Amino acid sequence: MRRDCHVCRAEGFTAHRRVEVWNGKKSIVATLNVIAGDLLQHGEMGLSEAAWQRLDLREGAIVQADHPVPLTSLGQVRSKIYGNRLDQQDFDAIIHDVVDGRYSDIQLSAFVLGCAGASLDRDEMVALTKSMIDVGERLEWGSTPIVDKHSVGGLPGNRTTPIIVAIVAAHGLTMPKTSSRAITSPAGTADTMATLTRVDLDLAAMRRVVETEGGCIVWGGGMRLSPADEVLIRIERALDIDSEGQLVASVLSKKVAAGSTHVVLDLPTGPTAKVRNNKVAKELCNDLVGVAGELGLVARAVITDGTQPVGQGIGPVLEAREVLAVLRDEEHAPADLRERAILLAGEIIEMANKAPEGSGIQVARDILADGRAWKKFQAICEAQGGMRDPKKAAYTNVVSAPRSGQVVSFDNRRLAKVAKLAGAPTAPAAGIDLHVSLGSMVMKGEPLFTVHAQSPGELSYAGEFVVFNPGIITLQAQS
Repeated sequence: MRRDCHVCRAEGFTAHRRVEVWNGKKSIVATLNVIAGDLLQHGEMGLSEAAWQRLDLREGAIVQADHPVPLTSLGQVRSKIYGNRLDQQDFDAIIHDVVDGRYSDIQLSAFVLGCAGASLDRDEMVALTKSMIDVGERLEWGSTPIVDKHSVGGLPGNRTTPIIVAIVAAHGLTMPKTSSRAITSPAGTADTMATLTRVDLDLAAMRRVVETEGGCIVWGGGMRLSPADEVLIRIERALDIDSEGQLVASVLSKKVAAGSTHVVLDLPTGPTAKVRNNKVAKELCNDLVGVAGELGLVARAVITDGTQPVGQGIGPVLEAREVLAVLRDEEHAPADLRERAILLAGEIIEMANKAPEGSGIQVARDILADGRAWKKFQAICEAQGGMRDPKKAAYTNVVSAPRSGQVVSFDNRRLAKVAKLAGAPTAPAAGIDLHVSLGSMVMKGEPLFTVHAQSPGELSYAGEFVVFNPGIITLQAQS
């Protein structure tokens, strides 16, 4: 609105105030921007495309602007910031207001930060998870078990999900996999799968795929399964933080909402992974499995190696290439990605009583080796809208070893930063192609990794970061 608009003045509206806008019986609560100049005439209001659509407006429509009903749940957020516990009613009020769009981004940030670190106890985690489930849709599949898998993230290239779904579905289990876009990483499973097939399915389409093929790999944000999670993820992405309590609620709310009965949880652990050490990993395992049990969900948590990236590709297209190589059982397929996927698929198969304890890994390995998993993956992609070949980036830059030595460590976080500066995941073909792993011997001038970008500017951003961060890959001279 114009700063000198009579409505703006009379109502006492100021910049960044929350304003309720009505079009008949439809209303939204939105953040106000005020302008000077003639972009708008007196008595006119400009709205974002999202606001325009939600109000079902036409040019020249008459709308009403008013102060919204006081946001009483913000009192609970303030209470949490000061270290007080919240109960089920508190979380219900907050999450309902979040989903109704009544919180500004500043207020959402306050809630995320109030719950960050170790500020949520077990009961609060359960309450937050239940609140996030209750505000969205819930799927019912009419059978059991319904299996799922989730990685807590923080490890570049850890794209096991498409492989696991293919193995498990080929074995006759039902795995309706809903995945997120990237939060703080260069690629989420949904970003990678979007380079191969359609992932933005609605509930009806998702159900058709699962009923036909036994599994799917789709983006969960478009179907109101735990809708509060997508709102909070957007804020966490902007703040570049991950809260343990909200991580537990995020993961498990989506699993329960998707109708899962059994879930395997992958916790990559390493000095520069999201989970830094075994002590923290065990605590997180206990919280995930404990909260899952409170919700009637059977869960297993597996602590895996997070000391280096998985495979060579980091970024949607580059990770998709690796997934295809493993599923096709190609000679150059990354062994670490293959073995990690087999391990987790074997855990799912055993947990669902589709193989005796201790034999799940071999069952999964056989399904991958004899081509059943590849055949199932192709069928799932076709059912989701057709399979396509991912496109390569137009620009690349090779980063070479500054000296000879042995690779002794990777900084996963800074590697991810390079891939993001190169444009990933927004530019799907952007990212990093690794040429070394832990223990590799390299000579001065030999390639360590190649940066891929879809524009020269992004390639330059990534290159500048590499220059000023020489310890992304640490080399130790050999005596």
